[in-house]
Amino acid sequence: MFDSELRELINASVVCLQFQIRNQITRKKGESQSFIGVNYGQVAYNLPSPAATAKLLQSTSIQKVRLYGSDPAIIKALANTGIGIVIGTANGDIPALASDTNFAKNWVSTNVVAYYPSSKIILINVGNEVIMSGDKILITQLLPAMQNVKNALDGASLGDKVKVSTVHSMALLKQSEPPSSGIFDPSFVDELKGLLAFNDATGSPFEVNPYPYFAYRRDPRPETLAFCLFQPNSGRFDANTKINYMNMFDAQVDAVRSALNVMGFKNVEIVVAETGWPYKGDSDEVGPSVENAKAYNGNLIAHLRSMVGTPLMPGKSVDTYLFALYDEDLKPGPTSERSFGLFKSDLTMTYDIGLSNSGQTPVTPAMPKPPVTPVMPKPPVTPSSQPKKAARQWRILNFVIGASSLFLFI
Repeated sequence: MFDSELRELINASVVCLQFQIRNQITRKKGESQSFIGVNYGQVAYNLPSPAATAKLLQSTSIQKVRLYGSDPAIIKALANTGIGIVIGTANGDIPALASDTNFAKNWVSTNVVAYYPSSKIILINVGNEVIMSGDKILITQLLPAMQNVKNALDGASLGDKVKVSTVHSMALLKQSEPPSSGIFDPSFVDELKGLLAFNDATGSPFEVNPYPYFAYRRDPRPETLAFCLFQPNSGRFDANTKINYMNMFDAQVDAVRSALNVMGFKNVEIVVAETGWPYKGDSDEVGPSVENAKAYNGNLIAHLRSMVGTPLMPGKSVDTYLFALYDEDLKPGPTSERSFGLFKSDLTMTYDIGLSNSGQTPVTPAMPKPPVTPVMPKPPVTPSSQPKKAARQWRILNFVIGASSLFLFI
C-alpha cells in the first residue's frame, strides 16, 4: 500500500508541476485566465476615466469585470476588448421589472442590446443580496423580475448568450463548519428553491460573496489568519469527509456547495461574486494591512491558477471576482470599507499580486510560523470506501500543493 501511495504522490507531483510550469508560461506571455474577474465599484469621486480603466484592464490578466449598475460609459469603453462584462439592476428596479414586462424589455434594450456584441455582456445580476435585505415584498418580487429579464433577453435572441442571476450573502447559510455540513437557513429555503430552480433551468450560476477577512475578524487568532491567507497552517479537519481543509476560501465555497447539494441542485455552478481583503483600516480594526491584503489576494490568484479547485469541486477553478478594482472613498463606515482597491486612482498598483501582463511577479509574502498541529480526530472504525478514497486523494493533493507551492510565484 505504501508503494502504491508513493507512486500516486510522484505521479500527482509531476502533474501539478506541469500545471505550475504551464501557468508561469501563460503569465509570461501575458495571456489571461477566464476565471479571474474584478469588481468595479463607483462610489468614489476620483475614479480614472472609463477609457483609462479599459486600457488598464487590458494590461492585466483580468478577463471579466463586474459592474454594480450598467454605466453606459464603462460598457462602451470595454467594447472590442474581449473582457466579459457583468452588469446589474438596482434593487430599486426590481418591483418594476417584476410587474411590468415592457419595463424589463426596455431595460434589456437600453443596457444590453444597444451594446452587444461589441461589448461582451455575459451576465445580468438582478439586485444584490436581496434576500438579506429583510424586505419581504422585494424578496417575493426577485424571481419574477429575473424571469422577466430572461424573457426579454430571449425576445432579443440573447437568451443563450447572456445569463441572468442574483448575488447572495454568505449569511444565507445557517451552518458552514465543517464544509460538508453546509446548509441554508430554513427561513430562506422557500425563496431559494425558486431561485435555484431558475438557475438550474437556465444554466446561470449561484453567486455568493465569501470573505475570509470577515471570518478572521470574528476569530482573530494567528492560526485563523494563516488559514485565511493560504499560509502554512495545520488545517481544519472535516470528520464527515475526512478532508483536512488548508484554507478558508475552499472551506467557504465547499460549504455553499454542500448547501446546494442538500437542496438537490448539484448541477448549479457557483460563482464567487466578491472576495477581497482591505489593505488599510482604523486602529481598532483587526486584519487590514498591505501585507495581509497582498497575501490573501496574491495567494488566492495562485490557488486559482493552479487549477486544483476545492476538495468538493476538484480540477476546476471557480470563477472569482476580486473586490475591488479601485478604492471607493465615498463609502460610509470604517476605513477598511474604503480600502479594498487593487489599483490607485493614478492607475498604479496598490500592491503587486501578479496581475500585470508586463511579466512582473510579486514577492511571496512572508509566511508566519505554522501553529502547533492539533491532534486530528481518528476516523470511524468502519468508514465507507468512498470517504477513504476521497481522504487519501485529498491528502495526496495537499502534499502536492505543499511540494509545488514554491513554483507559484516564480
